[in-house]
Amino acid sequence: MFNALNGMGGGGQKDQTVGNNANTALYAAFTVFGLTGGAFVNIFGVRFCMFVTSLFYALYSGSYIYLNHTRNGAFTVASGALLGMACGIFWAAQGMIMMSYPREQEKGLFITIFWIIFNLGGVVGGIVPFVVNFHKDASLSDGAYAAFIALECLGSFLVWALAPPEKVVRCDGCRVALECEGGANMVKNVWRQILGISKVFRYPMTVALIPLCVSSNFYYSYEFSVYNGELFTTRTRGFNNIWYWAAEMLSSIALSHVLDNRRMTRRTRGLAALVITTLLINVCWGGMLAMQLKYSERRPYPGGLIDFLDGSRAAGPILLYACMGACDALWQNMAYWMLGALTNHPETSAHYAGFFKGLQSLGAAVAWQLAARKVPFMAQLAVSWVLINLSLPTMYYVVLKIRDSNEESTTPPIPTTDADTSTHTTAAFKDSSYSSVVTCSPTNEYRARTQSTVV
Repeated sequence: MFNALNGMGGGGQKDQTVGNNANTALYAAFTVFGLTGGAFVNIFGVRFCMFVTSLFYALYSGSYIYLNHTRNGAFTVASGALLGMACGIFWAAQGMIMMSYPREQEKGLFITIFWIIFNLGGVVGGIVPFVVNFHKDASLSDGAYAAFIALECLGSFLVWALAPPEKVVRCDGCRVALECEGGANMVKNVWRQILGISKVFRYPMTVALIPLCVSSNFYYSYEFSVYNGELFTTRTRGFNNIWYWAAEMLSSIALSHVLDNRRMTRRTRGLAALVITTLLINVCWGGMLAMQLKYSERRPYPGGLIDFLDGSRAAGPILLYACMGACDALWQNMAYWMLGALTNHPETSAHYAGFFKGLQSLGAAVAWQLAARKVPFMAQLAVSWVLINLSLPTMYYVVLKIRDSNEESTTPPIPTTDADTSTHTTAAFKDSSYSSVVTCSPTNEYRARTQSTVV
């Protein structure tokens, strides 16, 4: 839902200055709390962290109602900073779930499942401003913001429908659980999290992905503010978001068929997906350059703002915006897949997710401030495009270094006698960035199921 609001440009306001400044504050705070978010998740638990932090999305949306009535942007900017603090923890929890719950051959699928759910919110959120502002070209109304608040609060409470990590069992019988310790061991656990964060910054594979992390949200300010926010009427901006986020879902599904193709080694899958991503993203940005040459911050687009009812005049720009969404999914999914390919450890995955989101937010904070300071549109496009291509060499390096498996054994032995059922068999998950080995024990339920299958 936040993506839909942000995708309107300026949070749905005609004057985008306050929205751009709020995004700068949001991503600056996100940078700090993103890097440390995994520690909070590992200490306090997934569901509690996600519930509390997700409520700040509703606070941020509500701040625009205050802005509508007072034209004072201070509360909106402050809400952005608070949301940034919350996001760092929220997205570390999300990343831990998405990267550590699946088996290795299912990681592309799990990323896609998340990406569909995630962007479905963007599609629904695009419908809201499109319908509410259908007959007027102005800032979003109080009713539109109220709809965002209601949906975001509903989503926050749905967090409690998630299964606790300790009750999650993979289909191979292995449990997924965080190694949280409270009470007398709290100090020990906090220290372990601090060491975990520091190890991420000393591991060559994650360090190599820093350019990717920084670039992965940098271009949002250009796409949402300069392209969608400057070229289209308010209702068409909402209409465009429907297709932008829908294209993300379709693109993610297509990429998952490459990333989880068992007929190829994991390294080959990664290389194939990365080559496809490289080509399509650069073609798309070439189209964006062609569009940018037609207008600037001082020269409006020929014929004025584009409305979705303008027929052939609107079709090309709207289709290009949808292609931006498809390419964004390719870029983000590749990032998550590479990080997920480095470890199967839930605690490590939380740190990796926080690392990714923290550095991602650092790039976004800079980009939104460039937009707030009215940096020339062409310069914003050029910096975004260059950062993407600077990320590619180290991405290829990481993919070439990825092993076919981080597991010593993924299939627990099937018990054949009553005595065998009491044997504690483990599958060890090697974590290439940490010295520890995580053991995975098949559950009694799994033993019973597999034994009955053999019979």
